[in-house]
Amino acid sequence: MELSIVIPVYNSQDTIGPLVERLNAVLDGLTHEIVLVNDGSRDGSESACEALAQQYEAVNFLSLRRNFGEFNAVFCGLRHSRGRYAVLVDDDFQNPPEEILKLYYAAETGGYDVVYSSYASKEHAWLRNVGSWATNQLASWLFDRPKGLYLSSFKLICREVIDEIIQYRGPQPYLDALILRVTRNFGQVEVTHLPRQQGRSGYTTGKLISLFLAVALNYSPRPLRLVSLTGLFFLLLSGVFGLAEAFTSMLTRHFPTIDHLMWILDLFRSGLQLLALGLVGEYLGRALMLQSGFPQYVVKKSILKHDRTER
Repeated sequence: MELSIVIPVYNSQDTIGPLVERLNAVLDGLTHEIVLVNDGSRDGSESACEALAQQYEAVNFLSLRRNFGEFNAVFCGLRHSRGRYAVLVDDDFQNPPEEILKLYYAAETGGYDVVYSSYASKEHAWLRNVGSWATNQLASWLFDRPKGLYLSSFKLICREVIDEIIQYRGPQPYLDALILRVTRNFGQVEVTHLPRQQGRSGYTTGKLISLFLAVALNYSPRPLRLVSLTGLFFLLLSGVFGLAEAFTSMLTRHFPTIDHLMWILDLFRSGLQLLALGLVGEYLGRALMLQSGFPQYVVKKSILKHDRTER
């Protein structure tokens, strides 16, 4: 099996059929499979995916019991994929199937472990563009993302890297952080990005904030270190202000009241403590979720054409 096309499906009953048909036509010269993961859709996507799995030998289908999120659905698809490479594709035709071949040929000729796509022009809604930009900037700081590399959702991953990253069992996986832990052998190819054919993005403001927090707090201790450095900064700043106030008072013989000084000091201290406690609480909450065995996803039904055990 050369290629596995993993597609997280959410409320795409009208587009998933034409997308699968076009994928099979484009990839006709390569041995391939298509893994559809219905992520708790509220429309008829589950029935549509099930019908496609019954119609096409190359299509495998899994349906999750509720909406677990895009990355969780992708992990489910990767664990049930068999290809030498896996390509992650959106379900809304914003990634034309023909562009998959660009990623594949780049990996073959360049020997890359992962090939990311980049866009000359993005057709996402402005809110998702802002969220993508913020997440990429955060990844640069937390994971030392290579300069100029755009962490797009449309990407190709080799089997060796897949087998490493799917060992992660945390409830909130962030695929790019795990990839950056495993390899730095990246390629990047410019591809076409099209407007959505129907509907709107499932990335609401709440989901974007949840993703940002997951990236910030699940994979690196740097935010805690930042809080420590912030505390040190305010400690030094308080010392400087204290010396300046004392020196000014000596020159002018005008002394501030104790209540005024204590109010300022308490304000700084309280704000810093609340910030630190909030961050520590986030870490403890996520550690609790991990230790309690909170699942990444739960499969309700599946149609898999080849025997395989979940990795």
